[in-house]
Amino acid sequence: MDIFDIGEKIRQQRKSLGLRQAALASKAGISRSTLVALENGNLPELGFGKICALLAALGLDLSITPARAKRPTLDDLRNDQDLE
Repeated sequence: MDIFDIGEKIRQQRKSLGLRQAALASKAGISRSTLVALENGNLPELGFGKICALLAALGLDLSITPARAKRPTLDDLRNDQDLE
């Protein structure tokens, strides 16, 4: 997972909660322009504290899991679907 994936998850959760960007930014103590850049994938870096504040404002947690050795290929994903 990278900063762009995090931005996408934040946007999805914000929308599912019916929050406007300005409201979430205010609740997390960041600027709306920073949130917009994060959600749009235009922010290459954001401090850990700000990410944690955003996640807390959305009722989300950050968890650490083992990284995959490699990203799955299209064939890997198809095989996973065939097993279901």
